[in-house]
Amino acid sequence: MTTTPGHAATPESTTPEFTQSFVERDGDRIALRSYPDPVGVPEAPVVLVWPAMGVRASYYAPFAAALRAAGFAVVVADLRGTGASTPAPSRASRYGYAELAGDVGAVLDSLKPRLDGRTRILLGHSLGGQAALLHLALDGAQQVDGLALVAVGLPYWRAYPGRLRYPVLASTQFIAGCTAALGSWPGWSFGGRQARGVIRDWAYTARTGRFPRLDGVDVEAAVRDLRTPVLAVSVDHDQYTPHGTVDHLCEKLVAARVRRSRYTEAESGRRLDHFTWVRASAPIVARVVEFAAELPPR
Repeated sequence: MTTTPGHAATPESTTPEFTQSFVERDGDRIALRSYPDPVGVPEAPVVLVWPAMGVRASYYAPFAAALRAAGFAVVVADLRGTGASTPAPSRASRYGYAELAGDVGAVLDSLKPRLDGRTRILLGHSLGGQAALLHLALDGAQQVDGLALVAVGLPYWRAYPGRLRYPVLASTQFIAGCTAALGSWPGWSFGGRQARGVIRDWAYTARTGRFPRLDGVDVEAAVRDLRTPVLAVSVDHDQYTPHGTVDHLCEKLVAARVRRSRYTEAESGRRLDHFTWVRASAPIVARVVEFAAELPPR
């Protein structure tokens, strides 16, 4: 793993410096922004943040600062092919959900010296939350103590409010068809550039309400068996993962202790959606603090 110093690209003076590092994966590089431990909190719990589809790690700098102010050590990854992770998706990209889940495990392995002896929480937003969940279900339930999901659901068309159902079905499958024809998704008004395997698996969840089999494994069964404690927060006015899609995902977590919560516009005092909660994250951070306090000590 290679490292370089950096600074968060945000006007907030409270945003700490970070260290940029990279984890090699199958010829690709996964970029990490590692923020320093909070002052005066020895062996602080670690939160590893996985972003939404097409969203750069830099977007979460204010959220990272808020988590750090609340007493957490923070690392934010760039999903494969996004932000500082390289290369950008192309027709040559072969990866899908199985590889994204594997990336989570590789990053955890690379952070082992920092994680040893500490409480560790995976925190995923949208696609990043799915990747974190899949990693735990398939391979890594012993590696972390808790999973926090913010605006993470399955985009199952039947889980959307009635007037949106058929447009969601049509648009997700149209994107999948274009991606299959072009060899990758160019990012036209949605999701940024994506490998065709990622879009293929995402469109499958939208069409069926189920995770696809990955490397021959029944993912639905693995998710049902997952026992890692989960915090699941949906966000008012989320245009991509409304409350019903988060409920649909949580219904699969039959063996886990799930703390289900809604972040409302009344609570935030500002307009919320799938992305803007990051700029009004104090109530989300408070939920993560409460969730972490309930986790058994490592």
